[in-house]
Amino acid sequence: MTERKRKIVNDPVYGFITIDHPLIFNLISHPCYQRLRRIHQMALAQLVYPGAMHTRFHHSLGAYHLICMALQELRSKGTEITEEEEVAAKMAILLHDVGHGPYSHALENGIIEGVSHEEISQWLMQDLNRQMDGALQLTLDIFNNRYHKKFLHQLVSSQLDVDRMDYLNRDSFFTGVAEGTIGYDRIIKMLIVHDGELMVEEKGIYSIEKFIVARRLMYWQVYLHKTVLSAENMLVKILVRAKELAQNGQELFCSPALSYFLYNTVTRDNFEHEPDCLRLFCMLDDYDIMGAIKVWGNHSDKVLSLLCKWLVNRELFKVVLRNEPFDQDTTIRLRQQVAQKWDIPEKDVDYFVFSDVATLRAYNVNDENINILFKDGTVKDISSIDNALISHTLAIPVKKFYICHPKI
Repeated sequence: MTERKRKIVNDPVYGFITIDHPLIFNLISHPCYQRLRRIHQMALAQLVYPGAMHTRFHHSLGAYHLICMALQELRSKGTEITEEEEVAAKMAILLHDVGHGPYSHALENGIIEGVSHEEISQWLMQDLNRQMDGALQLTLDIFNNRYHKKFLHQLVSSQLDVDRMDYLNRDSFFTGVAEGTIGYDRIIKMLIVHDGELMVEEKGIYSIEKFIVARRLMYWQVYLHKTVLSAENMLVKILVRAKELAQNGQELFCSPALSYFLYNTVTRDNFEHEPDCLRLFCMLDDYDIMGAIKVWGNHSDKVLSLLCKWLVNRELFKVVLRNEPFDQDTTIRLRQQVAQKWDIPEKDVDYFVFSDVATLRAYNVNDENINILFKDGTVKDISSIDNALISHTLAIPVKKFYICHPKI
């Protein structure tokens, strides 16, 4: 083992975060991980909440801090966790977002076909494992729920994982939206392992309810805010248009990494069999995208230049939300008005007028349940507890239909 290094990071949300294991220090120092400094955690939410400038690097370090607290708490209650398991779980949470592309989900919706950030995270972790001589094998097993101590995976990925605890708390802090604040410290104090699974002690029920309510409020108030939806949809449309032009042989200003993803049809097969694909993905971040968009504002293609100018100058599409799908007449009328005002050909109007649906289920009863351990030894899912708020409202999915178009 190399010389033991101890570093502290001053975090605005939790105070000092300690990094005290050489493997963890080496992982955080890796260029693949440092890239997360250049990817905003909340994509374009900064156009609505100016303080939302924090990065995926901030978030993953915060989640690391929370898993450190959780592992210490579980140990104090008699759960056996070896040093190897502890380090592996910490590295799993540090790497949980490593496969995110620029502006979070924009890339996988725009220029990569049928590949999710979760899959890219897997390939990157496998590649890092090779580079680190197999040091991440247990991390991979925990991440993929192949390890016999299931609670370690549940801390990393479940409906009560430290990922959600950190992003709710952190996003609330940086946006100034108080509704997202959760009692993460009390929730962690209430965690317990029973029959090999992660549960919450009975006296933590109300903290869990507050946690689920906070998630619902943050989604509708922040993540699915109509102006955020507008900006992020515009970004996706820009990337789709750029890809279309590139595939038709038009020259576009872009970095080498962005060029690869625009001028090639990138699928799962590329990531699995072409080493260059993963290497270039690791070179791609928010700077590549926004640098290109600023230049594309002067491109000869009218669709691309309009979308880019509007996004850069925050002249965002209007978004109308409602509980029912929009009728065809409304869409046709808007398409005609937009085509006429900006002289857009009919085949290109889809870039300017489009509808979609935003869906949220604050608590999913079919997913990894949040189980409550009662003093008498019985175990119940939070949604099945008498008088629990969750069972009545928050387990029901909510849909909101929306239509986007330039302001006419």
